[in-house]
Formats: sequence, structure tokens, C-alpha cells
Amino acid sequence: MPTTREAAQPSAGLPHHLILEDREKLTITGVTRVLSCDEATACMDTSKGRLTLIGRQLSVCELSLEKGEVRLSGRVDQLEYAETRESAGGFFRRLVR
Repeated sequence: MPTTREAAQPSAGLPHHLILEDREKLTITGVTRVLSCDEATACMDTSKGRLTLIGRQLSVCELSLEKGEVRLSGRVDQLEYAETRESAGGFFRRLVR
């Protein structure tokens, strides 16, 4: 079973690809977890970091976490990656270091 530290880090072994067609159809592979999705934003963890999408009328057409694949439709205006960080453990953890 993975520890919290392992789950927070991107998995280098899972292939990650983005295929964007006409800014309206997006296929993403290497997805490990979908955090949120509504008509304006979608946020997910991938094997290469946290991916946030911003757009209009976004909707999930297909989701397969077994394959690590998500297909979205709608207008894609922005794609942004951020490294996933592990939690510092809160005040008490920092206090006892």
C-alpha cells in the first residue's frame, strides 16, 4: 500500500500525453486522480504533476482511471501544470523537527 509521501509524488512510470483537437476535444493519459471538474475548470493529478484546465462548457465525455485516461469536450482556454507537493505535516510536525 503506498504511503502518503508516495501518493503525493508524480509516477514517472505512467505515460502521459495530451491530445487537443481544435481546442474543443481533449484526451489526457497518465491521469492518476481527478480532483474536480465543472463547466469552467478541471483539476487532476497526472504522472507528470497536477494539471489544471480552464475553459468554457467543459464536460467529461469518458473517464477510465483503470487506464488513466480522461476525455473532455468544451472550449479549452488554458492548461497549467504544477508540481504536487507533500504536506509539511502541520504546525506540530514542524515544531518537533
